[in-house]
Amino acid sequence: MEIDNEKILAKTDPIIEKIILQLPKPTINSTKNVFHDIMSCIIEQQIHYRSTKRIFSKALELAGIEHLTLQNFNLLEQHSLPQIKLALGKYESMMTFIEYWSNNTINFKELSDEEVIKELSSIKGIGKWTIDMILIYTLQRPNVFPYDDFHLKEIMINLYGLNPNVKLKAQMLEIAKKWKNQKSLAVLYLLAYKAYNKNNSK
Repeated sequence: MEIDNEKILAKTDPIIEKIILQLPKPTINSTKNVFHDIMSCIIEQQIHYRSTKRIFSKALELAGIEHLTLQNFNLLEQHSLPQIKLALGKYESMMTFIEYWSNNTINFKELSDEEVIKELSSIKGIGKWTIDMILIYTLQRPNVFPYDDFHLKEIMINLYGLNPNVKLKAQMLEIAKKWKNQKSLAVLYLLAYKAYNKNNSK
């Protein structure tokens, strides 16, 4: 099944094909913990799977926590938040999300992509980028295209010769059509390629 997905991408996009031949298949060791991963996005403005600054990981270490939950959040608040000095807006977003999580018992794994988007969009401070990260990394949905991701924009501009000043989103969406229902895998390959080039240019 995984090989077939890669073959689909390789047949429809020669740029992705070259990356597939060059790099191993990207893997995600998902926490499957929506609370944990959304907090990562709020605190670090990055999901911890992709983070190089490790702000969220360090916060967990200070609190002696492996996976953040509503029940152990008080440890993070007590031992870590004073150290990392969050901006007021981030702290407010965290409190809003905690209030939402306290009042709702939703199994996000059972929701469709559209239902996840609708549910999380209703929470103040949770934007499209965060929702896309949850869909790709936490829930591991196959057909997600985070067109407003900074790193994805950068790599697609470079690899596909896109004009960043003229309807960039439309250009990106047009390319993503080739990937059919394997957009997440294509995105992960592109991000892995960017990271690979960065590491090998040092």
